[in-house]
Amino acid sequence: MIHTLHLHTKQRDEMIEITRLIHDLLKQEQLEEGLAVIYCPHTTAGITIQENADPDVRHDVLMRLDEVYPWTHPKYRHAEGNTASHLKAITTGSSQTVLVASSRLVLGRWQGIYFCEFDGPRERSCLVIFIRG
Repeated sequence: MIHTLHLHTKQRDEMIEITRLIHDLLKQEQLEEGLAVIYCPHTTAGITIQENADPDVRHDVLMRLDEVYPWTHPKYRHAEGNTASHLKAITTGSSQTVLVASSRLVLGRWQGIYFCEFDGPRERSCLVIFIRG
């Protein structure tokens, strides 16, 4: 079964931790061992695994992405004006796969799963499927 998470983003660029939401779905599935696949069906958003202990990491990541991919550039040609958001989404990627063991997501001590918004605020969705191992 494919689960859909509905997210409301509040800023143009933000990282929303969704680890707890995925863990709650995992409990519903009663999966003991396998995989969790988290997928973003948007071209201006992404999914990443990153440190969840210090919120300054999110700040620093978003700051550097803005520096690498500025919102405006004289050579951008995309008519919607959101080329930077597409480039950031390419950088983070559209999905992550996480191992499941003993009915838990196998993440490092400081790791969390994040939905990365790069063209907000918007109503977004994130898809999750569990594969039994």
